[in-house]
Amino acid sequence: MNWRDTVASGLAAIRAHRLRSALTMLGIVIGISSTILTVGLGLGAQEEVRRQIDALGSNLLIVSPGSSTSASGMRGGFGSASTLTVADAAALADDTAVPDVAEVAPVTTSQAALVAGAANWTSSLVGTTPSWLPVRNRELAAGRFLTATDVDVVVLGPDTASELFGRRGAVGQQVTVAGRPMTVVGVLASTGGTETADDDLALVPLGTAKELSGAASWSVSTIYVQAASEDVLSAAYQEVDALLRNVHGDEDYTIATQESLLETANATNRTLTILLGGVAAISLLVGGIGVMNIMLVAVTERIREIGLRKALGATPRAIRRQFLVEAGVLGTSGGLVGVSLGVAGAFLLPDVLEQPVSLSAPAVAAAIVVSLAIGIGFGVYPATRAARLTPIDALRSE
Repeated sequence: MNWRDTVASGLAAIRAHRLRSALTMLGIVIGISSTILTVGLGLGAQEEVRRQIDALGSNLLIVSPGSSTSASGMRGGFGSASTLTVADAAALADDTAVPDVAEVAPVTTSQAALVAGAANWTSSLVGTTPSWLPVRNRELAAGRFLTATDVDVVVLGPDTASELFGRRGAVGQQVTVAGRPMTVVGVLASTGGTETADDDLALVPLGTAKELSGAASWSVSTIYVQAASEDVLSAAYQEVDALLRNVHGDEDYTIATQESLLETANATNRTLTILLGGVAAISLLVGGIGVMNIMLVAVTERIREIGLRKALGATPRAIRRQFLVEAGVLGTSGGLVGVSLGVAGAFLLPDVLEQPVSLSAPAVAAAIVVSLAIGIGFGVYPATRAARLTPIDALRSE
């Protein structure tokens, strides 16, 4: 029996028990489709995290204050102190001290009530400098950004502008920020991300924000530092760290990079992907056991057929090959169906879960190979059992 006859015989045996074959493939179908979707969700989450972190700005260092300690000895978390100041930002902007830094944007944040006519909205109030726009890699949808001479002006995020003015143009309109009248001079373009905080904010000059908060000190909550290029990001980190350590005399601050944020977020995503992948692997194992079980049933049902073929000259190798082909066809068919369902799910799930799913060509190819391997691997024992049957015993069986 040549390979063509072997394959034809295997397909005929599978077609003879369509329902049983379909149920056998179900475990492999579920496992393969789950694997593709799990990998796709993991890759999609990583791409979304990278996109959101890139939206913070290009080649960015984020300098935050250290922790504070209350009179009772209770220590606050990172960022609770007031150790960073506008003077620190000015020092970091000095090309002589930190030559690999391109731009510096000090930021102070708080919550403020905004009122425009009959509309009102509470938003994040961000006090900053004109360098915030390029450092944070943001663009304007309308109007202009803050300048060094501005006082009572505000730039709104797209969501904030929509809440206050609806579809009307916000630029040139009057808005009261924390009880102080201001003129809207610009509206930011949307980041297009899922983080609403990036689009719901009101930016005012740093001095104006200090006046609104009533703060006497010139401390800031964050200093964004943009390196001259990605190649010198590490050098900029060292320069910023050395300058602040020299100025403060103590490491009462933290410096985070985009890569560290990305690594932390992706570590979580990888853990979840491995967990879900383990569940999918269990489904594949169950599918493989199902293939073995059905092939053992097929061997038992076809003992007389096996005996007759051996009596007519079929070798144990030919018998083994026939059953391995049947098991391989079941595994591959289940894999192809599972891949089809996984690809379909990758196109449908983003609209349902609002989570991107990225298809991986290597993962799809690997899924098909794994399904074939499962079919053949779990079909070895039944095929070997069939090959070892003696013709006399097989023909005598009922």
